[in-house]
Amino acid sequence: MLGAGLIGVDLAVKVERSAALDLRLVAGRTADSPGLKRAARLGLPVASRGLSSLADLDEPLDVVFDATNAGSHAEHAETLTPLGTLLIDLTPSRIGRMVVPTVNGAEVAAHRDLNMVSCGGQASVPIVRAITRAHRIDYVEVVATAATLSVGRGTRLNLDEYVETTQDALREFTGVGDVKAILNVSPARPPATFRVAMSLIGEGLTHESVHPLVASAAADVRAFATGYTVTSCIVNDNKAFIAVEVTSAGDQIPAYAGNLDIINSAAIRVAERCAVERRPIEAMEVVS
Repeated sequence: MLGAGLIGVDLAVKVERSAALDLRLVAGRTADSPGLKRAARLGLPVASRGLSSLADLDEPLDVVFDATNAGSHAEHAETLTPLGTLLIDLTPSRIGRMVVPTVNGAEVAAHRDLNMVSCGGQASVPIVRAITRAHRIDYVEVVATAATLSVGRGTRLNLDEYVETTQDALREFTGVGDVKAILNVSPARPPATFRVAMSLIGEGLTHESVHPLVASAAADVRAFATGYTVTSCIVNDNKAFIAVEVTSAGDQIPAYAGNLDIINSAAIRVAERCAVERRPIEAMEVVS
């Protein structure tokens, strides 16, 4: 685990709980960081030299989760990919193959650098994709709202990358060219639960056609992100509005921080799929 921020420590706990994964290290950059100290208190193996810490391990790692920032991922990929390590990138770097588990999870074993898009992308792409497969859609707008306490330094440094990566994923997985993504960071108290609102304009949109698609896509996501709930599905005059809320499973993050929980849960789903399929790492296709 590269990174011991809000995402990294929760992700490490989820790895520890997985029957298919074995946590070997949580690597931060400074020994006195709150996240690394918290990981140590939880009994997790820690190191404080970032990427260099991985060289001290006795055996090579099959998987490295990158929970740092988009600017650092290029260096991490350049160093680790030639070693045969599978990188699962939780930063909006747009370097590796974008993955949304319920959309293209079946292809993950063919790639070495997997990008988990963004929390907004993980929450919106499955539903928007389901609708666009059945209807012509001309415009998509996705507005994600996250509590300020759940938005760490890495995300704040990468706000532009977050928006661009989310838009890229929506375009790629839905085929819609006119897409807008927005991230609101809410200072409200009590903290706002993570919410994603999706607005679509197209043809043939009716409640009868859209509602079953939304319900089915949401059920698939709930298979690994149990706090994923559709709170609104309104269709009128070829316009659809769908809202979802995501609450955390309550590992190392509060219930309102569903933004962290959904991307971490998606990353675990991807890693577990790779482990279960267990095509040897050496046999995977190297994707630059």
